[in-house]
Amino acid sequence: MMGAGKTAVGKALAARLGVQFRDSDAEIESAAARSISEIFARDGEAFFRCRETEVISRLLSAECSILSTGGGAFLQERNRAVIADKGVSVWLNADLPLLWSRVKNKDTRPLLRTPDPRATLRELYETRVPIYALADIEVVSHTGYSVETMATRVMEALAARPHVLESI
Repeated sequence: MMGAGKTAVGKALAARLGVQFRDSDAEIESAAARSISEIFARDGEAFFRCRETEVISRLLSAECSILSTGGGAFLQERNRAVIADKGVSVWLNADLPLLWSRVKNKDTRPLLRTPDPRATLRELYETRVPIYALADIEVVSHTGYSVETMATRVMEALAARPHVLESI
């Protein structure tokens, strides 16, 4: 979910594991020479989602890394299948008040450019949580947790699946 800490926690985790951090949204922006917001505005969400699947598949076919995807990526069954085939999915489960506190003052969230962004976030949250719950691993976030604490909690969850860390 947007605001869950995917990028910050992903970077901290990658540094600990000594692997590269990759961000599918950043890769898309680089390839398109446009921001995600501009891609949504110009080409629409369907176009963006197709490019997103291509990028996720390519990045997961490369060397071992931590990949942060946009909040909508895991909603697509084809992305969940690619991730399951080539990696392990981790859901950073932050509750709605925590997510709102992190995104309410940012204008970089195209899906929240609505008359009532808080209500929109709530709708997205309620729709997405059942799908996010399909992730291989769930790590619950709390308001007081730092990025480092979350990275530690993800490491502990991954350690419970030894085959995951063996390849690193």
